[in-house]
Amino acid sequence: MSQALATRQRGFSLAQYLICLRGITWREALRFVHQRERFLSALVRPLVWLFIFAAGFRQILGVSIIPPYETYVLYEVYVTPGLIAMIQLFNGMQSSLSMVYDREMGNMRMLLVSPFPRWFLLVSKLLASTAVSILQVYAFLLIAYFWGVQAPTQGYATVLPALVLVGLMLGALGMLLSSLIKQLENFAGVMNFVIFPMFFASSALYPLWLVQQSSPVVYDTCLLNPFTYGVELIRFALYAEVDWTSLAVVGVMTAIFLAGALIAYDPARGLLARRGGG
Repeated sequence: MSQALATRQRGFSLAQYLICLRGITWREALRFVHQRERFLSALVRPLVWLFIFAAGFRQILGVSIIPPYETYVLYEVYVTPGLIAMIQLFNGMQSSLSMVYDREMGNMRMLLVSPFPRWFLLVSKLLASTAVSILQVYAFLLIAYFWGVQAPTQGYATVLPALVLVGLMLGALGMLLSSLIKQLENFAGVMNFVIFPMFFASSALYPLWLVQQSSPVVYDTCLLNPFTYGVELIRFALYAEVDWTSLAVVGVMTAIFLAGALIAYDPARGLLARRGGG
């Protein structure tokens, strides 16, 4: 039977793969459209930081001239890339929540018994989730623009590849976590355990040189946090520059998280097989 399935998989044309990808993307888009509170909550969190916290911190936290900035910048300008990465981080976790829900409701089983290769189905799900996060990011950037937080004009285009790569990394992390979550009720605890340490122990809210001065231990933790490199990749891309170290780290971590997720969802080797999950 497995031999017959492999034969069928090899027989798929590129057009059929594209139809499958379009179907999964369309399903994710419909879910996003019908869950308006998900879109609003994705914007409320970063906007609260931008409108309220940044206004307060502006007077007490000055940001010196550090790459990629060529002049002193206001705190809200500095924090914007971190808030962009926050949107993608929460979206990656929301995507993992939907996978846990689908697994409990049986929808995941229907998807994974498709004759298409399992890796292709999971990667398609990841691409669809990343596309949704990018839409959220540009909605946030539009509001920030009218608030007076503006990047160079070309930055809105050059940041797109960084958003894709960071979205894939955080989405793959969420996918890997979804294989570890047994029940939907456990998701909130996982979110608190993963999201907030990743966000606060990074360069999202304050420069690393400032962290190093106050706590070398926290500074070392920030350097070990892949989210830090995602933030810096976005920060430099907004100014049409490339942080090659961040690019390398994000690329490697994306590959590791994705490989872990593909193995975890492999019925022969993964965690789901040991649980009898689907």
